[in-house]
Amino acid sequence: MSLWTRIAGWSALIFGLLYFFVPLGGLFEFSLKARRGVYSFDAYAKVLADPQFQQTFTYSVVMALVTIAIGVVLVVPTAFWVRLKMPWARPYVEFLTLMPLVIPAIVIVFGYIRLYNTSSFLPLTGSVMGTNLLLAFGYTILALPYMYRAVDTGLRTIDVATLTEAAQSLGAGWVTILGRVILPNVIPAVLSGAFLTFAIVIGEFTLAALLDRPAFGPYLQRIGANKAYEPFALSVIAFGITWGCLVLIQLVSRLQKTAQRPA
Repeated sequence: MSLWTRIAGWSALIFGLLYFFVPLGGLFEFSLKARRGVYSFDAYAKVLADPQFQQTFTYSVVMALVTIAIGVVLVVPTAFWVRLKMPWARPYVEFLTLMPLVIPAIVIVFGYIRLYNTSSFLPLTGSVMGTNLLLAFGYTILALPYMYRAVDTGLRTIDVATLTEAAQSLGAGWVTILGRVILPNVIPAVLSGAFLTFAIVIGEFTLAALLDRPAFGPYLQRIGANKAYEPFALSVIAFGITWGCLVLIQLVSRLQKTAQRPA
């Protein structure tokens, strides 16, 4: 590698870092100016002490956990069966799991409202539990491309056919194979998909707002229209949560590579 190539590479890297972190630094610096003349964390203290913040953030965390559970139950058996018994269907399944990337969330939520309103055969929007269920399903659809890719990548790293045959030879049923053989071997991949799902749910706005649910995304938008410094503090907090999820994904990936490395 020539000297000019290295210089160009480092220059591009430094430019990218500056382009990304300088606005973030400005955002963080402004969020510290809630008290005139000095830097303080007053905006963060007000946000964290706000009962609505606590309520909406807790609600979004619970919905994220429910979404992750639904995603695992839906994706792991599907990806396992496609890889073991239906490899010819893999392109079609991948196409279906990519659809949420091209269909806007607003289309999904209006479809829910149209199909499950109080005058339909299944009036889920007429109750809090039903609306929460719709929201969880909507989040599952939005996270499906990431969860499926993560699980499918994890299944590629193990010999699914051999593990399944060995478990069947010992008398294990399909539920036992999935729960005690396949799932433990793809836990790092499942966790990667789970962290991405968590980040998506925490920051999602459209579904929660149109279904009128007390989620963190609508709260972030609402406080941004009425406060000066608190929205910037919330943005930094949301950014930290997202980056925390990405760091956890990297740690899980490294642990997976370390575990797979021969002794």
